[in-house]
Parts: sequence; C-alpha cells; structure tokens
Amino acid sequence: MGIILEVCVDSPQGLAAAIAGGADRIELCSALDVGGLTPTPGLLTLAANAPIPVYAMIRPRAGDFVFGADDETAMLADIDAVRAAGLAGVVLGASRPDDTLDLALLTRLTDHTTGLGVTLHRAFDLVPNADEALEQAVELGVERVLTSGLEVSAPNGLDRLGRLVEQAKGRLSIMPGSGINLMNAEQIVRQTGAREIHSSCRRPIDGVSPKAIAFGFQASASYATDSGIVRSMRAMLDEIG
Repeated sequence: MGIILEVCVDSPQGLAAAIAGGADRIELCSALDVGGLTPTPGLLTLAANAPIPVYAMIRPRAGDFVFGADDETAMLADIDAVRAAGLAGVVLGASRPDDTLDLALLTRLTDHTTGLGVTLHRAFDLVPNADEALEQAVELGVERVLTSGLEVSAPNGLDRLGRLVEQAKGRLSIMPGSGINLMNAEQIVRQTGAREIHSSCRRPIDGVSPKAIAFGFQASASYATDSGIVRSMRAMLDEIG
C-alpha cells in the first residue's frame, strides 16, 4: 500500500476540492482556524456521499481539551450523529488538567464508537510523556494518532515522530500532521517512516472583505482547500511511496 493522504476540510467546497484532488481520506471539521471543531449536521450529510472514507472531528468547543460532563454529553451525541450519517469514523481526544490523556473519558468515548474507526487527535501533542501516551493509545484501541511529535508543527518534531513510528511497530499508525505542505512532505515521510500524512492543502483566499473583517464575520487571513495542491501532494507521495 502507498502512503495515505488525509486532508482536513471545513466546508462543502473544501470537501469537494479534497476529493477532486485525490485525497485518500477526509478529516471533516468546522472552524479549522481554531484547529477544527465538530462539523455541522449539513456537512455530515453532504460528506456521507463522499467516495472515500470520512472521519468527523468530535470537539464541541474551541480551547483546551479538558472536557466536563456537558462536553461529554455533547460528544457522545455527536458520535451518534456521525454513525447515523454513515461516515467511516471519528477523530477525538481529551486531556486532564496536567495534560496527560484523560483515559477515563477517552475510554467512555471510544466504547461509544461501535462500528466507527477512531483517530486520536493532537491532544496527544500536549502530553508530558509521549512514550507512555502512545502505549495508552494502543490500549484504547484507536487506529492512529495524529501528532506533530509534541511540537507546534511536524517539521520541528521529526526525531520524535520517527521514534513514535518505531515504538508503534504497526500496532497503530502514527500520522504526522500540522505544517505539512508540498515543500516538506517528502522529508517528513522519508525521515519518520510514516505511511500516512495529514495536511490541509490550503491556499490563501483572495478578495477578503474588509467589511466582513471589521464586523468580525471573517478572519483577516482566510484559506481554502486547493484541489491542485491536493493533486500535487498525492503525486509526490505516489513517487516516494
């Protein structure tokens, strides 16, 4: 099998662009500018028609990953909605106040994912001990860990990413993500030995509305998934895969 390209999207247009460009899998979100939140019901319904696997983010709010009882109730309901929509899986994570993985909550969430695949998201990158957290992820039974190697971006975490790939030994997949683009994807794959990578494949949007920015309806810099970037990334991975 070649190297899997997962593209994160947060709009109907982004979903279409990722599919057209040849993505192997979609991470479906809303609000990528804050790291991705749970997608809307309408986007879940649209993604159900995708010809490739779609994993939906389960994150009820922006901010940290320390979730309370109301957050958990929302997350369980969102997992049910993903299953009802017919998607392939979910992306989730949870932290304790000391940044270790919240194993009690994660166990309850993963126990609720019957019939769905599970990716552990970058709450993993906050942990104080990556080796211990990886063994906990294996025990949870997740398919993969999305990680930048505990750094802000994956290009800065290459050594640890490589060690995590070795430690995982095929028990789960280590999927580098954050800051991966056409300029560095080859180095990341070759240096870490990862067989999946995660990228937004986005470009800046031209013609941002100053009025929309002034009213707070739009960020000062906005981005959109680009099918051409996805296609180029896919071609590059095929060459080195």
